[in-house]
Amino acid sequence: MLLRLIIAASWLFCAGVTSAFAQSAPPVASVSVGPVNFPTATMGGVQFWSDELVFRDWRIQQNVYTGHHRLLDGRDFRRAWGTFDECQARLRDLQRELDLQPMKGRAVVTLHGLGRSRDAMNGLGDFLSHECDCTWINVTYASSRRSLDEHAQSLANVLQRLEGIEHIDLVCHSLGNLVVRRYLHEATLPEPRWKADPRIERMVMLGPPNQGAQLARFFKESELFGLVTGPSGRQLALPVSEAQTRLATPQFEFGIIAGGRGNERGSNPVVTGDDDMIVAVEETRLAGASDFLVVPCWHGTMLRDERVQQSVVQFLKHGYFVAADKRAPIAAAGERGASAP
Repeated sequence: MLLRLIIAASWLFCAGVTSAFAQSAPPVASVSVGPVNFPTATMGGVQFWSDELVFRDWRIQQNVYTGHHRLLDGRDFRRAWGTFDECQARLRDLQRELDLQPMKGRAVVTLHGLGRSRDAMNGLGDFLSHECDCTWINVTYASSRRSLDEHAQSLANVLQRLEGIEHIDLVCHSLGNLVVRRYLHEATLPEPRWKADPRIERMVMLGPPNQGAQLARFFKESELFGLVTGPSGRQLALPVSEAQTRLATPQFEFGIIAGGRGNERGSNPVVTGDDDMIVAVEETRLAGASDFLVVPCWHGTMLRDERVQQSVVQFLKHGYFVAADKRAPIAAAGERGASAP
């Protein structure tokens, strides 16, 4: 029992769930005769809001419980609230009043993992903004309060509304990768709700639970686990064969970076094989990857790791992490000549 408690604490700490969940006070119900809009500071609640539109560091978000929207500026001040159309109209006005320049060229879209917010991607995103000629779009979603289907819908809305952007690259951590794969799967259905954005060119997966997560399955019967991680956490605990039916493999170039110690023992006694404390190296693998790299780091520190950051830039620019002759692709089904490390 003591071992289970210790492991549970490490899971929550490394995944960043506890800190994000602690910020998220449930919204207080109120009755309003209409949106009275003036700039006000927000009060956290990061696990109750999902982006529906992002313009540079401005964003329109939807509350997962009430369904209403708010417009936030780059300082996270609320500049409007009400319906999506009302918030978008106010954003249009502010774009003219403040002479906010339209977006253009290439965008790098970052997506965080379970229990976190867009703040987790700040270090990596700042590095990408400095090293790449791009507009950084940092997306947040209510990772512990909604399902993968709902996260994918929000992502579809954000991508569709990236006006002026000609090329898109994706950099995702942990659960964020499954959100993208669920987004891509929708386009394969007979009557899809959206189509995959043709502007997407490359993607880097950081610590992705592509084959599910042993740790999630270990705790799936825990009420605390279900309370903290919500529908997405429960989906991580599904049998791999069931989960994969709604997750597509990207048809554009993608590379995978896993965290590990480089041996079979790993860091977490609950996880079989090498791991980053949360996800096993083998669980990150996905057939069709153009390159695969294992970096000695933990799941929760991966985003701040200098080698990881440099490798992400290399892949976005050149399609490999280290060098062209050192690629370690993972063979797609039916292919020969590529081997998994």
